[in-house]
Amino acid sequence: MGDQKRKRGRKPKKPAAETMDLQMNNIGVTSSANIDDVFSVSNVEIEEVDPPTSRKGRGRPRKAAKHAEKADTSVVASPVRKTSRTVENNGECVIAVSVAGDLARHSSVIEPPPRWENVVKVVPSMDAVVKVFCVHTEPNFSLPWQRKRQYSSSSSGFIISGRRVLTNAHSVEHHTQVKLKKRGSDTKYLATVLAIGTECDIAMLTVNDDEFWEGVSPVEFGSLPALQDAVTVVGYPIGGDTISVTSGVVSRMEILSYVHGSTELLGLQIDAAINSGNSGGPALNDKGKCVGIAFQSLKHEDVENIGYVIPTPVIMHFITDYERNKEYTGFPTLGVEWQKMENPDLRMAMGMASDQKGVRIRRIEPTAPESQVLKPSDIILSFDGIDIANDGTVPFRHGERIGFSYLVSQKYTGENAVVKVLRDSEILEFNIKLATHKRLIPAHIKGRPPSYYIIAGFVFTTVSVLYLRSEYGKDYEYDAPVKLLDKHLHAMAQSEDEQLVVVSQVLVADINIGYEDIVNTQVLAFNGQPVKNLKSLASMVENCNDEFLKFELEYQQLVVLQTKTAKAATLDILTTHCIPSAMSDDLKT
Repeated sequence: MGDQKRKRGRKPKKPAAETMDLQMNNIGVTSSANIDDVFSVSNVEIEEVDPPTSRKGRGRPRKAAKHAEKADTSVVASPVRKTSRTVENNGECVIAVSVAGDLARHSSVIEPPPRWENVVKVVPSMDAVVKVFCVHTEPNFSLPWQRKRQYSSSSSGFIISGRRVLTNAHSVEHHTQVKLKKRGSDTKYLATVLAIGTECDIAMLTVNDDEFWEGVSPVEFGSLPALQDAVTVVGYPIGGDTISVTSGVVSRMEILSYVHGSTELLGLQIDAAINSGNSGGPALNDKGKCVGIAFQSLKHEDVENIGYVIPTPVIMHFITDYERNKEYTGFPTLGVEWQKMENPDLRMAMGMASDQKGVRIRRIEPTAPESQVLKPSDIILSFDGIDIANDGTVPFRHGERIGFSYLVSQKYTGENAVVKVLRDSEILEFNIKLATHKRLIPAHIKGRPPSYYIIAGFVFTTVSVLYLRSEYGKDYEYDAPVKLLDKHLHAMAQSEDEQLVVVSQVLVADINIGYEDIVNTQVLAFNGQPVKNLKSLASMVENCNDEFLKFELEYQQLVVLQTKTAKAATLDILTTHCIPSAMSDDLKT
């Protein structure tokens, strides 16, 4: 293996998993240059092979071989594949193969080819799998007062009970219109998005038109598969317009990183091909029941056929959460950072007995309910009565272990859990109410437009993962400023409403001469008052009666503007850049 280049002293990049919806521009042309075409059996038909004697060529015909009647008939010709076609019959995919050849030695009687019904392979009905068409209009985080150009994408989904359709969250994120098309139909039905689960990358849709639900049986859910169990991924990937079926086995089961949700939840790794457009399609077991939803695959030069599936425990958690609360509330977290206790000296220093196992709490989220009862250096021994090993794993199934965060993800927001800890050689039990994770730099803004505030050409906004990706591209974790990355990876919000406010850019004007190079720099204080969030900053500036506006930025930078002049110049700058308002709507309330 050759050495990989390293950027800015950071670790080399790991193979990145990618979500698999097929994006198209306004004229329907695929916009991604890295997408490999895939052909399904339903898209390709192999033509019949004619015998060599019937072939017509240019020029004179070949001479017949002399003494042909004396040719050696003891040589048996190889079987010739005559046909290989896909036949659709009553909604079922039928693959048929016939083989012919001179299989009879020294005989004038030729065996008839096998009958079709003896060689057909029947695949379960796929009528509940639908194609999802979505038009997206994403916010422009670099210019937060406007949106980007709309684009279209296609992905997959499937019908479940209750007149509902499941697909991936990234397939309908920032949607302006969603349509569904059933297999074998030429009609696209308008759909309504009921819920979007960003963390688990699942979305729930419905269709008001009764015609859409006629003649379709919903997909049923099966139990969590075991390793080496066969799975079939069904969907509408790139390469054609009709349904596609790929098969494989479950090759791994563990806590996975969900790319779209920036979370870690239970996931299945399979070796079936998952390509762009497969997103949201079901993974079926050999009984035709759904055991997962295709949602991402691993793209790297050193790997082949690694696809990931959202398993049924995560799917059922999403569905139950929606049915309980009539909206998606998310997956709770324990709100702590922990350390493995595999080192024997470390365990001895922490006062652990030889038969005690657990993990050490490094830090606790100040906004988490656990911060009221747990303390740093507490040893978590068990969660809801299940013992935690020194490496942070718990028993899962026979011969398998899994990270104990799986136990936390099975709970619902607002539920209680019993946590047993070791503190100063004393065992304590706490009944903790679980809540969702509050990040200083959020991974998503859940459909809301980005916040911004403009004064004298200074554009103030809040930092999110979407903002970093907009400013520095998909490799923002390597290209963004080190201080912003440090806050993204390690900083914790001290309160529920805390935000990281930055000067995004400076719209050049006479009043801000000398400040033009300030970009993506955190605002620490205004006129001596700490900046807690963007709304408090806008309020302080708007209500300021001092002679000067003084913004204290990181790296000990100072921006000073005359109050009256700055407020008067703002209107002209907004007009010049065609900006409708000096602040976003959420800051006006």
